[in-house]
Amino acid sequence: MNRQLAAITGIEAYVPEYRLTNIELEKLVDTNDEWIISRTGIKERRIQKEPGKAVSDMAAIVVKKLLQKTNTSPDEIELLICCTVTGDMVFPDTGNIICDKVGIKNAFAFDINAACSGFLFGLTTGSKFIEAGTHKKVIVIGADKMSSIIDYTDRATCIIFGDGCGAVLLEPSTNGYGIVDSVLRGDGSGREYLHMKAGGSLKPASLETVMNKEHFVYQEGKAVFKSAVNGMVDTVSKVMERNHLTKNDIDWLVPHQANIRIINSVADGLDFDKSKVMINIEKYGNTTAGTLPLCLAEWEPKLKKGDKIILTTFGGGFTWGATYLTWAY
Repeated sequence: MNRQLAAITGIEAYVPEYRLTNIELEKLVDTNDEWIISRTGIKERRIQKEPGKAVSDMAAIVVKKLLQKTNTSPDEIELLICCTVTGDMVFPDTGNIICDKVGIKNAFAFDINAACSGFLFGLTTGSKFIEAGTHKKVIVIGADKMSSIIDYTDRATCIIFGDGCGAVLLEPSTNGYGIVDSVLRGDGSGREYLHMKAGGSLKPASLETVMNKEHFVYQEGKAVFKSAVNGMVDTVSKVMERNHLTKNDIDWLVPHQANIRIINSVADGLDFDKSKVMINIEKYGNTTAGTLPLCLAEWEPKLKKGDKIILTTFGGGFTWGATYLTWAY
């Protein structure tokens, strides 16, 4: 009997309408379009500008579209995982809020906070419920409203991040298609280089933390760059070795859209053909947990049943990893 895998049977994505261009950023910080493109590869990023709208609102749009696309009733969903660092509130979890907004009543939900690695960690977690035979339909969401934690006077971060959301439906598969293997890693010492200083139990919000702008993303780019490239190259290499794959076997490499120089360095480190590397950072920037599903959704028309795909990512914490899957439709 073939091993039961969790297959992606549908994918949807959403980005807000508002485009924050490099030209507009020139008016906010000391930068210019040419410098931003050369350093990051980003031309514009989407921003959720409408007052009172949060991550759950983006995710609700995506989940409703995903259910309709896959002809799935909300009552059939048994688990929903929301991967985000910008949840609507500290608690309750955003996953449960999403379920309420879309009418999912027979599921449990929870959030995963693994920064840019969130969707990959969530995909692996969701797949285990399918593989165990306890769940038939699982939704995994990667979504972040990074504009809510970005200081638009900080050139080091405001040029990078955008808002966006994507989600997949996972279902059982016994035909060999689905999520085959993952290599996931973490190193908490990396928090020194990429974090948000205040707002947690270590440093609760206060007038002082707000005045000192400690509720925004803090990043030391050079340290993150080196660790990101090394981490993604290492885990992709490991997952390929474990599954007896060569670069010629892989149809698509889907890297986290952090920075075009990081993406190119990872592809070069793996000696991958750039034509097989999904890149859309120029349109959306770094949407944190949203980048991988946004890529898969955009490339969906080009994907063929049986395509061998490797997803890889790196996020604050540090967190990183790679997942090997075969496309199921």
